[in-house]
Amino acid sequence: MGNQWQKDKKKEYYYKKAKESNYYSRASYKLLQLNNKYRIIKEGNSVVDLGSSPGGWSQVALEKVGSEGLVIGVDLNTIRPINEENFFFIKGDFTTEEIQEKIINTLNEEVDVLISDASPSLSGIKNIDQLRSIDLVKNVIKISELLLRNNGNILIKFFQGEDFNPILRELKKKFRVVKTTKPNSSRKKSSEMYLICLGFKPP
Repeated sequence: MGNQWQKDKKKEYYYKKAKESNYYSRASYKLLQLNNKYRIIKEGNSVVDLGSSPGGWSQVALEKVGSEGLVIGVDLNTIRPINEENFFFIKGDFTTEEIQEKIINTLNEEVDVLISDASPSLSGIKNIDQLRSIDLVKNVIKISELLLRNNGNILIKFFQGEDFNPILRELKKKFRVVKTTKPNSSRKKSSEMYLICLGFKPP
């Protein structure tokens, strides 16, 4: 099954397109499509990419913020080098206070945008995977409340499930606009969705 999946992937449109464009991942096109529609990241923004490996989202974020912006990638796994002066990588678990402190020290200011295409370790059991996804989303939201400036934006991947509705209701109290969507570049068989929250309203 693993070998067949690898063969199918190499024939897949966005995989080939990413290779041609020197993106580290086909997931780059998810962020490109979402950002084109919702303008989550703008020129000059500071962006934190939580769960940034293999680096495809950080590459796109750097394109969007330009030379005046800043991107920080955070992941347990080391990513391929991104040789830009306004990119910083922090290796570690972003759910821990130690790594969150490192993010704060690197920024020296509140962040404009927080993005996360991170996925939990999947078991293949739908209910368990949804709970793990919700737990990961809660951690990202918690960090956004710590780092995000007034009117800031977040973009988070999650997996569909009824247990996600209470999170949506809570986020609608904290952001001016809350939407869920799925870009065309997401695989049709995947249950992944993306949560877009624009216009943070600090307490």
